[in-house]
Amino acid sequence: MARGTIRYWAAAKEASGVAEEPFEAGTLAELLAEVTRGRAELARVVGRSSFLVDGHPVGRRAHETVALADGVTVEVLPPFAGG
Repeated sequence: MARGTIRYWAAAKEASGVAEEPFEAGTLAELLAEVTRGRAELARVVGRSSFLVDGHPVGRRAHETVALADGVTVEVLPPFAGG
């Protein structure tokens, strides 16, 4: 299990109620399951979001295949409107 920080932006920050929080998880899928447990609105936002793992886009990779290392920062980026 890796220990790291998850950062929330925009609607994800509003839904989570915090800007960031520590976590322990082995994969991105495990992390997302952990942080959305009991947080329906956050789960809805996360389901539409993209993710950065230490600044690298996850893209369309299956979240179960994205391994997390100790000290990692995961950023949750909801769709942004405007232009």
